[in-house]
Amino acid sequence: MAGVLVNQGETIMLEAFVNKTAPQTLVLKLFKNNYTPLEGDTEAAYTEADFTGYASASLTPASWSVIAGAPSEATYPEVSFTSSAAQAAQAIYGYFVIQTTSGKLVAAERFTNGPYTIQNNGDVIKVTPKITQD
Repeated sequence: MAGVLVNQGETIMLEAFVNKTAPQTLVLKLFKNNYTPLEGDTEAAYTEADFTGYASASLTPASWSVIAGAPSEATYPEVSFTSSAAQAAQAIYGYFVIQTTSGKLVAAERFTNGPYTIQNNGDVIKVTPKITQD
């Protein structure tokens, strides 16, 4: 399954493209609610993970690789989220991306072969964010 660039994210991208608003660094978060992303979503649709050791990841703008084509893609290096203790099992269904300052949702993806369960010290979920436009 491909990630969903939500309507709100499309508007943010267009406003940044025409320099109507200042670009903002993006933040990658995992979600734990059993939900399938939709184009009309906002950040309120997602319940952020909270397992021991979890922290959202700020996506450094210079680390994105952008390749023009049909489709064009922006790809970020793999990000790891690692449990730092044994704990009650937590199912992780996917990830979502928000803007740092506004907190607005830009994109989301449900794992195609998930959910992944975090329970033991050292359990890890790896995500390689990719945004595709055609």
